[in-house]
Amino acid sequence: MLEKHKFQSYTDEEEREKRKGKIFTIRLNDEEHKQLLQAKKVLQQAKDGSTLKLLAEIGLNVLHSDLTGKIIKTIFANKRRNERTGINEVE
Repeated sequence: MLEKHKFQSYTDEEEREKRKGKIFTIRLNDEEHKQLLQAKKVLQQAKDGSTLKLLAEIGLNVLHSDLTGKIIKTIFANKRRNERTGINEVE
């Protein structure tokens, strides 16, 4: 059994290189923070960073989904039709 010592790294250089990433500092207003806390509960995530990463992944999946593309095309087609008929804003 390997005896571990505090504050000593047990990963090699190659593994450390793979783990490196970009660090982002963000500022959330009160409403955005409230939304983040709600998302943490829904997604069952304990950490803010993990929640933000998961939300980004979900967002990408939604944007690249075929169904999402069809929905967006329909919305823009409706908007073009509305503009042609003189409807500027739907209430």
